[in-house]
Amino acid sequence: MKFSKIILSVFLLTAVWVHDLQGQSDERTKNFPKEIKKVDSFPEKENLWVFMMAGQSNMAGRGLVEPEDTLSNPRIIALNHKGEWIEAKEPLHLYQPELTGLDMGTSFANELLKNVDKDITIALVPVAMGGSSVDYWLNDKEFHGVNLLSNFKKKLRLAQEKGTLKGILWHQGESDAFLEKIPGYEGKLLTLFHFFRSYSTIENLPIVCGELGSFSLDKEKKWEMINKKIEEVTYQYPNLTLVNTGDLKAKSDNVHFNGQSQRILGIRYAQAYLHLISSNSKI
Repeated sequence: MKFSKIILSVFLLTAVWVHDLQGQSDERTKNFPKEIKKVDSFPEKENLWVFMMAGQSNMAGRGLVEPEDTLSNPRIIALNHKGEWIEAKEPLHLYQPELTGLDMGTSFANELLKNVDKDITIALVPVAMGGSSVDYWLNDKEFHGVNLLSNFKKKLRLAQEKGTLKGILWHQGESDAFLEKIPGYEGKLLTLFHFFRSYSTIENLPIVCGELGSFSLDKEKKWEMINKKIEEVTYQYPNLTLVNTGDLKAKSDNVHFNGQSQRILGIRYAQAYLHLISSNSKI
């Protein structure tokens, strides 16, 4: 009898756990777009500004998608994970469908459109992968079924067939925020950025980097130390710029930016990019 009660208790606890997970999934995906429109006509190549979105989960996006995030704009398009051009709606990163959420892409593009000529269209190319360390990127390791650098190059080639690469949006470092990894992080990040620019054939390609959030509660992870390395890279080397995140808020996991912070982050990336290109006439 006791054994049967134990089995019943385990069954009931499992059922509650599954129900809770399902509830979280429903909440996460409830506002995902029901219709996606493919793009079959494009502006002149010089008027289609391409931006690669690379890094790990806070670039891939874990924020809650709201209805406002799924309003399409014909001047904002995206190259999806299948290599198809679509009108951009959040979420953009679909490599990890069980986790994907709001990223900064559409808020970046909308802010940029306020400050460029009306004949410009923004093309977003999402290639970020949650949990990916800088070593995974450098070594083109397969991660969740995707070789990170190879996928970057493949999507870049497809994007450059239609448009003009204008910059890279980068956010990464949580997976490298350990004492043993931090000393080599700056050099590895610079090497990776050199690879990106080499693939693009644009020596001075603008790269916008974001700080990690200031909300981690994991004492083993040294987010502040990684941020200092990112700052050193962006301050010491040309055509790189930094986006501050110290005031932005996290989800309940204290790892990922919440939806509102993702929208703010996109605006800041756009403003940082505009400041960078306005201060460098060579770009």
